[in-house]
Amino acid sequence: MLTASQVAQFQTQGYLVVEDVIPAPVISAVRVEYATLMDQLYARWEGEGHVPGGEGLSFWEKLSASYAVGCDWFQPMDISLPGGEIEADCPMHFGPAIFDLVVEDRLLDVIEDLIGPEITSNPIQHVRIKPPSPQLAEGEARAHITSTDWHQDRGVGHEEADATDMVTAWVAITDATVENGCLQVVPGIDDGLLPHCPQVQTAIASKHLDTSDAVPLPVKSGGVVLFHPLVPHASLPNRSEGFRWSFDLRYNVTGQPTGRDHFPSFVARSRTAPETALRDWRVWRDMWVNARSRLARRPHIPIHRWASDAPFCA
Repeated sequence: MLTASQVAQFQTQGYLVVEDVIPAPVISAVRVEYATLMDQLYARWEGEGHVPGGEGLSFWEKLSASYAVGCDWFQPMDISLPGGEIEADCPMHFGPAIFDLVVEDRLLDVIEDLIGPEITSNPIQHVRIKPPSPQLAEGEARAHITSTDWHQDRGVGHEEADATDMVTAWVAITDATVENGCLQVVPGIDDGLLPHCPQVQTAIASKHLDTSDAVPLPVKSGGVVLFHPLVPHASLPNRSEGFRWSFDLRYNVTGQPTGRDHFPSFVARSRTAPETALRDWRVWRDMWVNARSRLARRPHIPIHRWASDAPFCA
């Protein structure tokens, strides 16, 4: 699916923007699935007296009204467990439409062109639904809600995955523009893994990255931005009047460490053993439900490996 020049750009510059990867019906199904989830959440919060009446409100209006009063829709909509302490009733979302997105053949074709045909769906994955900057609550620090600091994807996993062949696919559900906070990148991967610090977010340590040559990466709905795990990237703030919606999906060569092995992964494609590829979204959901139950009973496992007292964090 990718041309030789596109593969070469990814291998040297560390990023690639590919439009029209995800078919419109797949995007539409995700929108419908999340609208249904939002309706359920909003109805519960309305019944509890937290939000105003929702009759006639759109998906976006319900998101905005819920966020304004502190009702957290992010974790109930996320396709992962949180990085902090995990409770036995921690909400998360795994449904047929988002599963179909994760295993979409055209997306896997692109991933195969970059890392080969034995592909595992990596558990470092998130929904990102970002409100306009003026709507953000004071002190909002969650990278999945506000703008994301400069980082490398290799730096937000455990050290055991530092040699893993991995690709991040940033999938646009709405158009991503400079105005509404698209991603930006500092091209190149030759500097290797830079030191990170657990700041407001896990971010590349100050003075270790020159961002003067940063390149914005707008992409339309259904398009994908692909990242090598060593390329530095961040997002711009959402200065528009609407939400910006995307998913971070990650894939690695099957059999290699995922960087978060206490969370579940699965085989998304295999040319040598196609029967091993998961095709039932309910199994995927149950893997995460079982992981939640298991992890809630154990001491917390930090998802990042950087220490705030490291010399480069001073």
